[in-house]
Amino acid sequence: MASTLDVEAKYDLITRRVQEVLGGDLIKAILAEGRLPKAYWGTAPTGRPHIGYFVPLTKIADFLRAGVEVKILLADVHAFLDNLKAPLELVAHRTKYYEFILRTVFTSLGIPTSKLIFVQGSDYQLTREYNLDNYRLCATVTEHDAKKAGAEVVKQVESPLISGLLYPGLQALDEQYLGVDFQFGGIDQRKIFTFAELYLPRLGYAKRAHLMNSMVPGLMGGKMSSSDPDSKIDFLDPPEAVKRKIKKAFCEEGNITENGLLAFIKAVLIPISQLRIERRKGETGVDSEEGQGAIGDQNPFVDDDAPEGTMFTIRREGKFGGPPSHYKDYQELEDDFAAKKVHPGDLKTAVNKAIDSLLAPIRKAFAESPEWQQIEKLAYPDPNAKPEPKKKKEKVYHPPPPGKGKNAQVTKTPAESSEPPPPVGTDTQPGAAGEL
Repeated sequence: MASTLDVEAKYDLITRRVQEVLGGDLIKAILAEGRLPKAYWGTAPTGRPHIGYFVPLTKIADFLRAGVEVKILLADVHAFLDNLKAPLELVAHRTKYYEFILRTVFTSLGIPTSKLIFVQGSDYQLTREYNLDNYRLCATVTEHDAKKAGAEVVKQVESPLISGLLYPGLQALDEQYLGVDFQFGGIDQRKIFTFAELYLPRLGYAKRAHLMNSMVPGLMGGKMSSSDPDSKIDFLDPPEAVKRKIKKAFCEEGNITENGLLAFIKAVLIPISQLRIERRKGETGVDSEEGQGAIGDQNPFVDDDAPEGTMFTIRREGKFGGPPSHYKDYQELEDDFAAKKVHPGDLKTAVNKAIDSLLAPIRKAFAESPEWQQIEKLAYPDPNAKPEPKKKKEKVYHPPPPGKGKNAQVTKTPAESSEPPPPVGTDTQPGAAGEL
């Protein structure tokens, strides 16, 4: 049995900065027994991954520090079922692309991928046992519950496909077949999580706990979506694209309620700064490998001369200049922005610099990997690319049969070459008339 202090410390690490926890007592009970919890985080390989993924990927460092065994599910079957976001012929390529990008992002964050277990959904979701359980679930779940569970995740259309109704059930079964104690996902997954808590026990399986991170709004204030290029920044966006998108981002002076940049600082930049500062102090829990083999700049987003405890620095680089502002937590920054002590231009500059720092090692890894580049072309073919012109068939000369063709001489048969005799009394020699 673990000590109460040890249990609380690990539980606090597992649950810090998440928006909501369902079934936290289940995790505490596992820790109290001295066991290490098992968890999974899944993603369906559809559109290009964007920087909103930094939120859950950064959080996974806390799980490893607490000794949690973490599986990363590349949900290829789900990708196809979600209203054909990814046609079957692209799913395999996109699954490989996602694994490339996720492994690289983890490494850039200093999170050891050797401690992560990558699983492809189709490796077990096409087995006889899994499908029988899916049929058992279909015989239990009502259409109303299935539709309600997927409302926030499955693409909603006027004439929904049956595949969208299967999606929540498969995600619930994944908890059993991956052998985990809790599932981690975005707050938009909440209805699927409560669906799993209700229906897995009806199949005779254990109820799992669920942790949810907050969702980062898009740069224009709405949802950060793979289908809206201006709402998001891709992991492979070049510096000029990042600068252009941040420049266009909605950032009204004093407005803290509809500000995607402030939300990104809160959900991504400050947690990463905190992660790096704790690593410097050796505060990595049981994860002794954290930081080893990390790529890119591993410094927090603060000035070198910032006071102890600073998590984020904003320089005054505008027309009026001034000393930089140092913040120990997000709330201090939000209060200053609400009071108009921080100009939107300075905020955009600070966020731009931080994002470029995060993306630089990912871009470099992509540029140095011909295999990844080839997979990217196959996974996301250019929709405006002109199809390659069809090659003209080479003409092959076939000689005509003997006596055929335009230059062939006509050979008459003996019957055709005989001429009828001239009439009697007719001279065959021209100009000889009257001669004897």
